[in-house]
Amino acid sequence: MLKRRTILAGTLAAVALVGAAQAQNGERLRAWLAAQQGGSAGPQVPAGETIAYGRDPLQTLSVWRAPGNGPAPLVLFVHGGGWQRGDKDNATGRWKAVHYREAGYAFASINYRLVPAATVEQQATDVAMALKALLDRADRLGLDRRRVVLMGHSAGAHLVALVGTDERYLKTAGLSFADVAGIIPIDGAAYDVPAQLQQAGPRMAQTYGQAFGSDPARQRALSPTAQAAAPNAPAFLLLHVQRPDGVTQNHALATALLAAHTAVDVVSIPGEGLMGHMEINRRLGDPDYAGTAPVDRWLHARFAGR
Repeated sequence: MLKRRTILAGTLAAVALVGAAQAQNGERLRAWLAAQQGGSAGPQVPAGETIAYGRDPLQTLSVWRAPGNGPAPLVLFVHGGGWQRGDKDNATGRWKAVHYREAGYAFASINYRLVPAATVEQQATDVAMALKALLDRADRLGLDRRRVVLMGHSAGAHLVALVGTDERYLKTAGLSFADVAGIIPIDGAAYDVPAQLQQAGPRMAQTYGQAFGSDPARQRALSPTAQAAAPNAPAFLLLHVQRPDGVTQNHALATALLAAHTAVDVVSIPGEGLMGHMEINRRLGDPDYAGTAPVDRWLHARFAGR
């Protein structure tokens, strides 16, 4: 059953910040976005272990082992940045590595090749290759191969949703849907690429065009909603804030997953527009943030069932 948990809207202060952000000019807006993406508040993140999973300098990941002994579940995070920018060291947020380790999980955050030097297809392959590199080192890193969740924000949400609905990317790395316990896309809005292109403003239309091109067949092939006919990864948790395109896209993907008899939950989180979109990434894992508890409950249920 599709579960929709609607949480009360954000504060007037958040709304005011949205308006302030929208009023800034290009350079100031880009600086604001960078600050929100990385996040300045939160605990100090300990150094993780760096692993190369390919020959390109961007094909690297950082992994933080779970505390204690014995194989632990793994949360693997894929950063956003419009498929063209972003980095595991400044776009993961400060809470995730600390919070999920405190919950008893290992945590990893990956870099991947970027548009235009790479294609979105190659980026999805990079996600699968990074997972393969971690699973190949599972014994040394203390990972439970049966309990792995892929999590991504924004463009990263699209990539993990694509990997979770089109098995060919995992197969390229010698994996399958059986190697993934679940998928958590965080506030994505490109699950149906043609639909998103139709309603995007000029600035975002350029971003989508650079990532997905103009060929309708390719756009459909890169749309998780269009790829969501069975089989899929076993379960999805779709998170979204209050952006009209994000709300529409998340519920359309959920409907497609349900039609394929794939388990899916949809959680609506407070936060408006661009501010909310950045805050959900920056603060996820913060015990005081509204999105943290539902993700914790879902992860606990998924990992306990495998």
